[in-house]
Amino acid sequence: MSEATIERLLGGTKVIGHSLKTEMDLYETSRIGLPKMAFLHLVSNLNFSMRSMTQLLNVAERTIQRKGDRELLDISTSEQILQIAEVFSRGSDVFESPVNFQNWMNSENMSLGGKKPIDLLPSRYGAQMILDVIGRIEHGIYS
Repeated sequence: MSEATIERLLGGTKVIGHSLKTEMDLYETSRIGLPKMAFLHLVSNLNFSMRSMTQLLNVAERTIQRKGDRELLDISTSEQILQIAEVFSRGSDVFESPVNFQNWMNSENMSLGGKKPIDLLPSRYGAQMILDVIGRIEHGIYS
């Protein structure tokens, strides 16, 4: 996992308020909360709609819209945003491009019970299963 890529997906230190260099930085950021602007950068960088991202987060779109750009999101939402950024960071590295990874995310996968990885992303368990499959692919294990 590349904390630098996660940081870039979220808008960088200017948006987040500090750098993400270690897993401890990710943990501490999740406990403080991410600013709404980090969410907006992630939406833009992944070419998602606001609606599709809020569905992944299990948050009402209106809840996000009411927040100011610098206002912090709650801990649960911040953790999910960081998790989504981690999945896309790692996947883009392994698949060598964000487009290739997004195509994989939207294709049924036998290692995931025939489900599309994107459909598992709203759950932390689903996200971990996606990361596990990406890890196997990275190490040349057919998945």
